[in-house]
Amino acid sequence: MSNGVSAMWMRGGTSKGLYFLKDDIPSDKKERDKFLLSVFGSPDKLQINGVGGGSPLTSKVAIVSKSKKQNVDVEYLFLQVSVDEALVSDMQNCGNILAGVGPFSIERGLVKPQEGKSETKVKIFMENTGQIAIATVQTTSSKVVYDGNTQIDGVPRPSSAIPLEFLDIAGSMCGRLLPTGNQIDTVNGLNVTMIDNGMPCVIIKASDLKITGYEDTEVLEKNLELRKILEELRKSCGQLMNLGDVSKKTVPKMTIVSTSKAGGIINTRTFIPHRCHSSIGVFGAVSIATACLLDQTITAKISSIPNGDTKICSVEHPSGQTQIVVSFKDKEISSTAILRTARKLLDGLVFSDLN
Repeated sequence: MSNGVSAMWMRGGTSKGLYFLKDDIPSDKKERDKFLLSVFGSPDKLQINGVGGGSPLTSKVAIVSKSKKQNVDVEYLFLQVSVDEALVSDMQNCGNILAGVGPFSIERGLVKPQEGKSETKVKIFMENTGQIAIATVQTTSSKVVYDGNTQIDGVPRPSSAIPLEFLDIAGSMCGRLLPTGNQIDTVNGLNVTMIDNGMPCVIIKASDLKITGYEDTEVLEKNLELRKILEELRKSCGQLMNLGDVSKKTVPKMTIVSTSKAGGIINTRTFIPHRCHSSIGVFGAVSIATACLLDQTITAKISSIPNGDTKICSVEHPSGQTQIVVSFKDKEISSTAILRTARKLLDGLVFSDLN
């Protein structure tokens, strides 16, 4: 049993993960990944010998450090620890875990609460994609305020609001918003929209897959034929999206869409990539909302778009809806934002079983 390593266990948005200071864990990537697999108990579908909860949504990591970049407070590396594979991926951002980075940075003294104000802005450099997010954290003069009245779908109790604003996230991993330059492509005999506004996503109409798109996540996961089709499509699209061989990567996300049922702009079911998400990821929701605002995508004819330059776009998912605020002018997106919450669950030492 190793010596314990300082870590904070937090809920960020609709995910949970371990938050580390960069200097507290191995700097060598291979040693770091071995440590994290041990801590989470992977590979094992129950992760019974670690802190993971047997789900991709509870098997996540944030590594945070003080930034030396001008006008940036902290740097954040997101890592996805696979549940049933010996794999740790840094191929993507996670906007839910991002929601906890601001509070964690204040808790660890990397950022001081703003004197005389009820909130503190934390400017975060997202190492995975080299882009910037601004988190607004509710604070007193000395600490983070977690209690509040903001409710997000997928979390049973309210907490204080953490607005997240994203700057210049188009083409985060693929190089441009529409990786192929087209709003619709035909891949493996299916019409798809490939898009990357913070998260590479492949969008497919539910009807083209011979499903309704309103099925429970468990039903979709048990549909082995559907999963086979989606995985073959994902690998083909990965090449077209400048992501290379994605067979061992967690991107792109596969999002099945259908018309909204509860007043949102679109209904979704997302595979991330092999498990069906119980809600939808933050950046995934941003990419889907963006696709809805374009005029010739898969979503164009089945989405309901609000009027005005600032559009509140509610993306429906199995747990409810996620609201994305999009500033849209002259057919160009100037900024996107989302409202999240976070909560500190445990602060202490975490142990690996490495010798």
